[in-house]
Amino acid sequence: MSWLSRMRPGQGSRSESPRAQRRAVVDGLVDWVAVRRGVEVFVEPKTPMTPVTMVLVAHDGEFTRKQVASPEAAKSFARQHRLPIYDATIVGYPQRMRDYSRRQKILQERARRDELGDR
Repeated sequence: MSWLSRMRPGQGSRSESPRAQRRAVVDGLVDWVAVRRGVEVFVEPKTPMTPVTMVLVAHDGEFTRKQVASPEAAKSFARQHRLPIYDATIVGYPQRMRDYSRRQKILQERARRDELGDR
């Protein structure tokens, strides 16, 4: 699909064409959406340090962030998959996203302690 911006060097297989690499990313996002409930799209604008990105957030706060060519590309993806879309600079991010990140840190710390036998 043309909505993804160019891949960065080092991404994907060297034998794959840029189009095949973009298709793989799109397919991965479609799969991500298919196995999660309540997915919403948050568009992050381009800044001097980062390109335009879209963040997909599931009902439990799990999220993934991908670079896109433009806000219109993110809108197109959201429309194609019937997902609500928001401008992150206007509405911010959902609390469930922050809660998910905190839970993951706690679980990682517990796993680390278990490995070390610190319980």
